[in-house]
Amino acid sequence: MRYMMLIYTKEENLESMSPDEADRTRQGHVHVITETRKHGMLVAVNPLARTSNATTVRVDSGQVLVTDGPFAETKEQLAGYYVLDCKDLDEAIAWAAQIPTSCGGSRGAIEIRPLQEIPGVPESILRSNSAVAAV
Repeated sequence: MRYMMLIYTKEENLESMSPDEADRTRQGHVHVITETRKHGMLVAVNPLARTSNATTVRVDSGQVLVTDGPFAETKEQLAGYYVLDCKDLDEAIAWAAQIPTSCGGSRGAIEIRPLQEIPGVPESILRSNSAVAAV
C-alpha cells in the first residue's frame, strides 16, 4: 500500500532556524530518504515552495477564479511530502515518526493518507489485488 505523508510546519519559523537546526533537519530528511530508498519503498519525496508562491484555482458556475496564495489561512503550512510503499499503516507510522517537522524550535505534524489507485493510469501502479474505490 502506498501512503502519502504530508509534512506540516510553520513557515514563519523557517527564518528563525539556526544553521545547526537547519542542518539537523536536512540530515534527518537525508536519513529517511536514504533508508527508505535502501528498503525499496521510496516512491517520491519533494519539498514545496512557500505558500506565498501558491496559486489557488476554483471554478464557480463555470467561471474560473484564480487567487494568489493558499486556499485557507492555517497555523501550519504544507511544506512537503513523501510517498512510501509500506506493508501497512503501522510501518507508515514508524517511518512518519522519523521525518523531521521542526522549524525554529516548533514541532509540526505528519498527516498519513493512503493513496487510492486508479486503474488504467500508468502513474497509479496497482500494488495489490484489493478492490479500488470508485473515482
